[in-house]
Amino acid sequence: MSNTQPVPVASEHIELKARKVSFDWERTPLHWVPGDPFTTHTINVLHLLLPAGERWFVHVYKQVLPYITDERLRADVIGFIGQEAVHSQAHDDVLPHLRKLGLDPTPYTAQVDWFFEKLLGDRTLPPGRPRRWWLMERVALIAAIEHYTAFLGNWVLNAEELDRVGADPVMLDLLRWHGAEEVEHRSVAFELFLHLDGGYRRRARTWAAAFSALVFLWQRGVRFFMENDPTVLDARPSVAQFVRKGREGVLPSTPDMLRSIPRYLSRSYHPSQEGCTAQAAAYLASSPGANGGRI
Repeated sequence: MSNTQPVPVASEHIELKARKVSFDWERTPLHWVPGDPFTTHTINVLHLLLPAGERWFVHVYKQVLPYITDERLRADVIGFIGQEAVHSQAHDDVLPHLRKLGLDPTPYTAQVDWFFEKLLGDRTLPPGRPRRWWLMERVALIAAIEHYTAFLGNWVLNAEELDRVGADPVMLDLLRWHGAEEVEHRSVAFELFLHLDGGYRRRARTWAAAFSALVFLWQRGVRFFMENDPTVLDARPSVAQFVRKGREGVLPSTPDMLRSIPRYLSRSYHPSQEGCTAQAAAYLASSPGANGGRI
């Protein structure tokens, strides 16, 4: 088992490009999942985490480029950097609309900025092994985080229940455009990790760190939104609510999320074995926000 190598799906490779996108938030309500502030705010945490997180991805990968010796992978990483930069800006653009609706996210986003810029930022280390060790740790962390962004991207592309309950179409388009690009580039971070390091112990260790951090930051974000939403009376989000909404199909299923853990930790794991590039490409070809249209 220790000699098993990840097997990519060759047909899933696609040339990556950043897309110019535009979303009009004027008619998007505070609770864009009608009558469901918990689901709305659980997903809204993306707008708090992703701008800082994806700026951090870009910063780290720009440092990594000189170490890449495979030209196709280098082109993929450059495409990844372009897409992540656009993702960061698109989610950042939602925040003024939330403020306009009476929900100022600044106290929480300041904490997220500290997490990525200070805790996971550059450190004053001697050149050589110490500096490379910290760079490789961050490359492995990004690979672990990208496993979950691809999982969420695949989920939202297939979350038909959000359409059935009347979720705001502009927000759905943002989430599905972003999700489709996460599926489209889902293999890049992992392949970069394999190219530069690939150590299984580092993969497992950084997965545990990334998973713990995401759970911690996400629950704090949901609690922040619920407690500061001027229209919510019962501001006590719970795990039971998350599980119930997952069963209803408006949030990811808890069993599905748990099953994704051993997949990533399998020695034969490769991201191309999950999701569908053809489905992602089809959505990107029809997305109003990614094609200059309006909903």
